[in-house]
Amino acid sequence: MRYLRLCLLLAAPVVAAGQPVALKPEALGFSSPRLENLHAAMQREIDTKQLAGITTLLMRHGKVVEERSYGVRDLATGAPMTRDTIFRIYSMTKPVTGVAMMILYEEGKWHPTDPIAKFIPEFAALKVFKGVDTSGNLLTEAPAHPPTMAELMTHTAGFTYGVFGNTPVDKLYGSAAILSAPNLPDMMHRLAGIPLLYQPGSKWVYSVSMDIQGYIIEKITGKSLPAFMEERIFKPLKMSDTAFFVPQEKRARFATLYSGGPAGELVPIGAATGPRADYVTQPGAASGGGGLASTARDYARFAQMLLNHGALDGVRILAPSTVDLMTANHLAPKLLTGEFAIGKTVMRAGHGWGYDFAVFTDPLAADEVVGRGTYYWEGAADTWFWIDPTNDLIFIGMTQRMFGNGQPPMAFRSRGPVYGALVNPKL
Repeated sequence: MRYLRLCLLLAAPVVAAGQPVALKPEALGFSSPRLENLHAAMQREIDTKQLAGITTLLMRHGKVVEERSYGVRDLATGAPMTRDTIFRIYSMTKPVTGVAMMILYEEGKWHPTDPIAKFIPEFAALKVFKGVDTSGNLLTEAPAHPPTMAELMTHTAGFTYGVFGNTPVDKLYGSAAILSAPNLPDMMHRLAGIPLLYQPGSKWVYSVSMDIQGYIIEKITGKSLPAFMEERIFKPLKMSDTAFFVPQEKRARFATLYSGGPAGELVPIGAATGPRADYVTQPGAASGGGGLASTARDYARFAQMLLNHGALDGVRILAPSTVDLMTANHLAPKLLTGEFAIGKTVMRAGHGWGYDFAVFTDPLAADEVVGRGTYYWEGAADTWFWIDPTNDLIFIGMTQRMFGNGQPPMAFRSRGPVYGALVNPKL
């Protein structure tokens, strides 16, 4: 059986820059009839008008099991969803930023034990939120230790986002317009004037940490984040449709972004929210936490590189040991109690956080069916992916409906059908 699997791997073309070739699902361990459960789950969201359109891509052993599109990319024009549709992937940018950071880690430019202030001196004076006095004024204290790069990579450094919480610190993020800073140095300057939400290492709070990483990448390399990613990740991996903006010649393939209206109906957003949301031009503050646009095929190439322990099509991006470090859980047991979460993603027994990924260390303990060591993340507009090294499997899902007000949890709705169809996992 090991020999058969090796033959499959050697013969299997990864998703190419052009048209990928799929085998019959049975050749890769899947049941075609049982995959109909996945198709029905995806189509149901279209039929009930929860989503305009979806693209999915399922791979195993480096080969395409199936690639499907449902619905339309724009309700007004009826333009069909296609396999080369470009999506705002928002927080699926985070793992890409993590890979950029790990490239620099391999070059000896930073270490997990380094204080963040080594790269951002303004952060040396950061205080920690302690509470408010009787007049409502913020009370602060010194950090128990300077927040480290490892904590920055794991959302445990003390930062927040300003949009998911209602604490006094979150409100300061809003009033300082952290996410609207015109450039990354200005964002860092604004953050330096706001206390950390909690003592470093004491909590897990989803945060702007990956935007901070983007700035550190720029400072270490002397290049813009878009330029560094293009040179070291996108170009080598032939991710030709991945960038921080969508040029004019590709905009016909750019999916319309929707949110939920008062009655739950799909309401288009994009141009009305400004050019940054519509990805018209290269942003002044390229967001390492959520700024990329991409396609399912491009992201599959990125995912396959990671599943291959850092290499794809003869190009090596990272060493195997670095991918292992990146995709291991780095949260202490005290943080895996179910107290800390973002949306449906809960840090708990069997589920933690690596460097810019969520990680299943023990899926059964976490009530999940994925393979041990599966790592994943999602985007705010309901894009999602997971990489399962145990089953040598990748799944990419792309749609465009912003979080909140009726957004369906597509990552959760796809896992059961996918693994329910994997009837021969030893193949």
